[in-house]
Amino acid sequence: MSTNSGPGYKKYPDHRITTKPAGVRVQVKLDGEVIADTRDAIKLEESNHPAVYYIPRKDVKMDRLVRSKHQTVCPFKGTASYYSLKNGAENAVWTYETPYDEVSAIGERLAFYPDKVDSIDAA
Repeated sequence: MSTNSGPGYKKYPDHRITTKPAGVRVQVKLDGEVIADTRDAIKLEESNHPAVYYIPRKDVKMDRLVRSKHQTVCPFKGTASYYSLKNGAENAVWTYETPYDEVSAIGERLAFYPDKVDSIDAA
Protein backbone atom coordinates (compact mmCIF):
# COMPACT_ATOMS: atom_id res chain seq x y z
CA MET A 1 0.00 0.00 0.00
CA SER A 2 1.26 3.49 -0.78
CA THR A 3 2.23 5.94 1.93
CA ASN A 4 -0.48 8.47 0.92
CA SER A 5 -3.37 6.17 0.03
CA GLY A 6 -6.95 7.38 0.28
CA PRO A 7 -8.84 5.73 3.15
CA GLY A 8 -11.99 5.48 1.05
CA TYR A 9 -10.48 2.82 -1.23
CA LYS A 10 -10.16 0.33 1.61
CA LYS A 11 -13.58 1.12 3.07
CA TYR A 12 -15.40 1.11 -0.30
CA PRO A 13 -13.48 -1.24 -2.61
CA ASP A 14 -16.14 -1.10 -5.35
CA HIS A 15 -15.89 2.69 -5.74
CA ARG A 16 -14.06 3.48 -8.97
CA ILE A 17 -12.09 6.54 -10.01
CA THR A 18 -10.09 6.79 -13.20
CA THR A 19 -7.86 9.58 -14.43
CA LYS A 20 -6.52 9.93 -17.95
CA PRO A 21 -5.47 12.66 -20.35
CA ALA A 22 -8.67 14.18 -21.73
CA GLY A 23 -7.34 14.22 -25.29
CA VAL A 24 -9.51 17.22 -26.16
CA ARG A 25 -9.34 20.99 -25.86
CA VAL A 26 -11.11 22.22 -22.74
CA GLN A 27 -12.25 25.83 -22.42
CA VAL A 28 -13.98 27.50 -19.49
CA LYS A 29 -15.89 30.73 -20.14
CA LEU A 30 -17.14 33.35 -17.71
CA ASP A 31 -19.01 36.49 -18.75
CA GLY A 32 -18.05 35.80 -22.37
CA GLU A 33 -14.33 35.58 -21.58
CA VAL A 34 -12.23 32.44 -21.84
CA ILE A 35 -10.66 32.07 -18.39
CA ALA A 36 -9.18 28.61 -18.97
CA ASP A 37 -7.98 27.03 -22.21
CA THR A 38 -5.96 23.81 -22.42
CA ARG A 39 -5.16 20.72 -24.42
CA ASP A 40 -3.54 19.21 -21.32
CA ALA A 41 -6.58 18.50 -19.10
CA ILE A 42 -6.97 15.36 -17.03
CA LYS A 43 -10.42 13.77 -17.18
CA LEU A 44 -11.51 12.21 -13.89
CA GLU A 45 -14.38 9.76 -13.94
CA GLU A 46 -15.86 8.61 -10.64
CA SER A 47 -18.65 6.17 -9.75
CA ASN A 48 -22.05 7.91 -9.85
CA HIS A 49 -20.61 11.36 -10.69
CA PRO A 50 -20.29 13.31 -13.94
CA ALA A 51 -16.80 13.48 -15.46
CA VAL A 52 -14.63 16.40 -14.30
CA TYR A 53 -11.79 18.10 -16.18
CA TYR A 54 -8.74 19.15 -14.14
CA ILE A 55 -6.82 21.96 -15.85
CA PRO A 56 -3.17 22.94 -15.32
CA ARG A 57 -2.81 26.28 -13.54
CA LYS A 58 -0.60 27.58 -16.36
CA ASP A 59 -3.66 27.39 -18.63
CA VAL A 60 -5.98 29.29 -16.26
CA LYS A 61 -6.21 33.06 -15.88
CA MET A 62 -5.26 32.91 -12.21
CA ASP A 63 -5.74 36.68 -11.86
CA ARG A 64 -9.50 36.02 -12.20
CA LEU A 65 -9.46 33.83 -9.07
CA VAL A 66 -9.18 34.59 -5.36
CA ARG A 67 -8.08 31.94 -2.86
CA SER A 68 -10.85 31.02 -0.44
CA LYS A 69 -10.48 29.71 3.10
CA HIS A 70 -13.01 26.95 2.34
CA GLN A 71 -11.77 23.34 2.34
CA THR A 72 -13.42 19.93 2.06
CA VAL A 73 -12.12 16.39 2.45
CA CYS A 74 -12.82 13.49 0.09
CA PRO A 75 -11.85 9.98 1.27
CA PHE A 76 -10.81 9.14 -2.30
CA LYS A 77 -9.03 12.30 -3.45
CA GLY A 78 -7.84 14.16 -0.32
CA THR A 79 -8.26 17.72 0.94
CA ALA A 80 -9.65 20.19 -1.56
CA SER A 81 -8.85 23.90 -1.45
CA TYR A 82 -11.05 26.43 -3.19
CA TYR A 83 -10.95 29.62 -5.22
CA SER A 84 -13.73 32.12 -5.79
CA LEU A 85 -14.19 34.07 -9.00
CA LYS A 86 -13.23 37.75 -8.68
CA ASN A 87 -16.51 39.65 -8.53
CA GLY A 88 -18.33 36.36 -9.03
CA ALA A 89 -19.31 33.04 -7.51
CA GLU A 90 -17.74 31.91 -4.27
CA ASN A 91 -15.87 28.61 -4.14
CA ALA A 92 -16.37 28.09 -7.87
CA VAL A 93 -13.05 26.30 -8.41
CA TRP A 94 -11.40 23.51 -6.47
CA THR A 95 -7.99 21.90 -6.39
CA TYR A 96 -6.31 18.97 -4.69
CA GLU A 97 -2.83 20.31 -4.06
CA THR A 98 -1.65 17.10 -2.39
CA PRO A 99 -4.08 14.41 -3.56
CA TYR A 100 -3.95 10.79 -2.50
CA ASP A 101 -1.59 8.64 -4.55
CA GLU A 102 -4.40 6.92 -6.46
CA VAL A 103 -5.34 10.24 -8.11
CA SER A 104 -1.95 11.97 -8.14
CA ALA A 105 -2.53 13.03 -11.78
CA ILE A 106 -4.92 15.78 -10.62
CA GLY A 107 -2.46 17.36 -8.19
CA GLU A 108 -2.17 21.15 -8.45
CA ARG A 109 -4.77 21.25 -11.25
CA LEU A 110 -8.03 23.20 -11.11
CA ALA A 111 -11.60 22.08 -11.68
CA PHE A 112 -14.59 24.38 -12.18
CA TYR A 113 -18.19 23.91 -11.02
CA PRO A 114 -20.28 23.96 -14.20
CA ASP A 115 -23.08 25.91 -12.55
CA LYS A 116 -20.72 28.71 -11.46
CA VAL A 117 -19.27 29.56 -14.90
CA ASP A 118 -20.95 30.15 -18.26
CA SER A 119 -19.64 26.98 -19.86
CA ILE A 120 -17.07 24.21 -19.79
CA ASP A 121 -16.54 23.04 -23.37
CA ALA A 122 -14.59 19.92 -24.26
CA ALA A 123 -14.11 19.24 -27.97
